[in-house]
Amino acid sequence: MNKIKKIADNLITPGGTLSQKVARSGFWVFFLRIVNLGFSLIRLIILARILSPSDFGLMGVALLTMSTLETFSQTGFQAALIQKKEDIQSYLNSAWTVLILRGFVLFVILYFIAPYAAIFFSAPEAKPIIRVIGFSILFQAFANIGITYFKKELEFNKEFIYQLAGTLADFIVAISAVLILRNVWALVLGLLAGNITRCFVSYLIHPYRPRLNFNLEKIKELFGFGKWILGSSILIFLITQGDDIFVGKLLGATALGFYQLAYRISNMPATEITHIISQVTFPTYSKLQDNIPKLREAYLKVLQFTAFLSFPMAGLIFILAPDFTKIFLGEKWIPMVSAMQVFCVLGALRSIAAASGSIFLATGRPDIEAKLPAAQLALLAILIYPLTTKWGITGTAISVVIVSCSFFFIILGIVVRLIKMERADVINLIKIISFPPLAIIPLIFTKNFVLNHFIVNDIVNFSMSIIVGIVFYLMGIYIIDKYSDYNMLKNIAAIFSNLTGRG
Repeated sequence: MNKIKKIADNLITPGGTLSQKVARSGFWVFFLRIVNLGFSLIRLIILARILSPSDFGLMGVALLTMSTLETFSQTGFQAALIQKKEDIQSYLNSAWTVLILRGFVLFVILYFIAPYAAIFFSAPEAKPIIRVIGFSILFQAFANIGITYFKKELEFNKEFIYQLAGTLADFIVAISAVLILRNVWALVLGLLAGNITRCFVSYLIHPYRPRLNFNLEKIKELFGFGKWILGSSILIFLITQGDDIFVGKLLGATALGFYQLAYRISNMPATEITHIISQVTFPTYSKLQDNIPKLREAYLKVLQFTAFLSFPMAGLIFILAPDFTKIFLGEKWIPMVSAMQVFCVLGALRSIAAASGSIFLATGRPDIEAKLPAAQLALLAILIYPLTTKWGITGTAISVVIVSCSFFFIILGIVVRLIKMERADVINLIKIISFPPLAIIPLIFTKNFVLNHFIVNDIVNFSMSIIVGIVFYLMGIYIIDKYSDYNMLKNIAAIFSNLTGRG
């Protein structure tokens, strides 16, 4: 009991060495994402059972319209504040003022362009939805900017409370609304409830009280860093959301509903891992930016743990995608299965690339994040039309995966040069990204093994397939660890040591 209490105290206490802070921050972000993932899955299953693919498509059209405006007006202020070495309090009021002005402008623009967006996607029902979700931009803008300190100082136990409050509000309102309304407005109300709650909680959980103040000098300084975030955000948006726009325009709202849900489910674990990595590694790497050997060591450890988690998740989703769709979502969603399986490859690559993106930002090279997506976008523009017209949403997914695979090793090569990896480090890097794929080979036999030994019913068989698959994968990792210097088990032990305060 005392040991458990000690671990709990260490997790709550923000102090300690940087390694301990990182481990504790990682725990809280990981815990948050697991909780979010659980609520998201339950919410998704219930909503998908009641709503139609066209309902999800209409919401997708509205969110795409809002995301386009938000992306093309991105300030990059939060990243700039986190990256700064000095105290940031003198910048907060000016940043908050700009964000509020931006929020009002976007809200007005969104209201007036709603009819044209609905016409563009041939979805007239989307017009009122687009206008209503514009209110979420306002609530995001008015949130307490003091919560930036949670990420900057690695106080993710507080970030956990802030984010969870919004997740619970979205979950409760969306589920309640869909049982009553049984239409797309349940998704809209859930989104608004989550953002309103986060705005309110941000002032309860952090004592800073922002005031309107427009200091042009401070704003220019923040935007000097943030302009590269804006550039990269626009290009990354066109790569990650351009395919959605293309599908919605070419194939219609129903196809967009299939496509977005296929992406969301197949990339859900990877998205959670990516979110954890980017939240924890960016402030951590920023603190190590002047110590390249320590930065290099931290990067390789993060990359190893990321690959260890992401590859088995991608493998299990690929194998079990047809069963998951049929059992939990229903037969009406079967057309998206092939696209979901293709997207599993993208999920694994995204998780690993997330660790590299944080290196670019933390070392003061956000320009790299802005330049690489331009080349990716050009390749996607060449591939997406012929593959989509030939194979539908599966062809779109294939084009996106080809682009990601093509640039994956380019990104790793840039990181190698940026953090000055030596030959031994490069060899270690190759092991880190090649051993987990070897360990997932036994997953291929998971489904047949369960069907031959544990035939009960669909849900039990599905659950057993996951359990057996994880066991097979861990056995593969153990064998690799035993007969090589992979050291995954040693690094996991070090993480737990930092969590308990012994590291």
